[in-house]
Amino acid sequence: MTVRSAWLQNRSDADGGQTRVDTRLAPTGTAVPQGPLASRDGVIPGSADGKFVISGLTVVKSGNMTAQVTPGRALVQGSDTAGAYPVVVTDYENLTFADGDPANPRIDLVVLRVYDQQQDAGTASRAAVEIVKGTPAAAPAAPAAPPASIALYAVTVPVAASAGNGGINWNTGLVDRRRATVAAGGIVPFAGGTTFAGAYPGQYRDSGNGLERWNGTVWSPYPAPAVWSDYTPVWRAEIGTVQPAVGNGLLAGSATKIGTTVHVRIYLKIGTTTNLAAQDANANWSFSLPYTPAATPWKLDGRFISALGYDSGTNPRMWSGTAMLSTANGGVVRSIQDSVGQTDGKPAIWDKTAPYAWKAGDVLTLWGTYESAS
Repeated sequence: MTVRSAWLQNRSDADGGQTRVDTRLAPTGTAVPQGPLASRDGVIPGSADGKFVISGLTVVKSGNMTAQVTPGRALVQGSDTAGAYPVVVTDYENLTFADGDPANPRIDLVVLRVYDQQQDAGTASRAAVEIVKGTPAAAPAAPAAPPASIALYAVTVPVAASAGNGGINWNTGLVDRRRATVAAGGIVPFAGGTTFAGAYPGQYRDSGNGLERWNGTVWSPYPAPAVWSDYTPVWRAEIGTVQPAVGNGLLAGSATKIGTTVHVRIYLKIGTTTNLAAQDANANWSFSLPYTPAATPWKLDGRFISALGYDSGTNPRMWSGTAMLSTANGGVVRSIQDSVGQTDGKPAIWDKTAPYAWKAGDVLTLWGTYESAS
């Protein structure tokens, strides 16, 4: 016997029941659940070279109307009360397809099936690779897989196909219907598509482009895509008691956090009622960050934040600069200064008069990436 199932026959049966070889070859253990008593059926994934999701139970051409199913392992779910049958095909299985209908094509289904007389009231207890013959039609559909079976391939049989009349077009008429199953807690491979619901919140699967996590209702990308969230920075003058007030200007920020990596941008546009005049001279500006930066000195001292000042005056000009991070006040960006020196050759720490006298219409933009404390 080259198609064998564990947990099917008793030792007292004429065929000798489950052997030690059956137990070693057939997959055992708990598979991905499909309910309280049911498991996700499918083919055990893997290939010898690691290049393919599934290499077992592949249908390969052997003649115009004949094919073979390669060795492989699978789990076939019966009814909930019957349980799941671990099945192994240890050698190539031969298939012969019936000749094509004279008027219409049909689609046959190659299945791996388990017969269990204790469950299906039949006369046999065995596993088999079979062809379920489809119904000829102008637009044929594959037949449904029988109970206690899994679909392996759909095969289109053309009109009047026969061994001496061209036979099956194995390049276009063979559709892989296999899906993979794994142990409980394993990541379900993409093979077989993604049109199935999860079994429990926290289950993972490969979507073909990445991981997805079942949340109890839908599959969602994992990890979740980065989402930018708006926040309002706190604008401070670091000297004196009079703090800036935005007035009819605009102060806004947004950030996204992936692990401890933070991307942030801050935007300030000076309005006609923005409070600048009452601030002390050289009252260096700072802006709060959405997440406290890591406290390691070299990570704070490095200028991780870029700055751009826009002077909207008679002769508009852009000023580029950098800024440092600080853990003060829960995390701020401070010591904003231009990247080219002033007339005295020294960079200016930006405040209400540097690198120019700020006025309505001027814009300050800060952006960059830093490591957060947690």
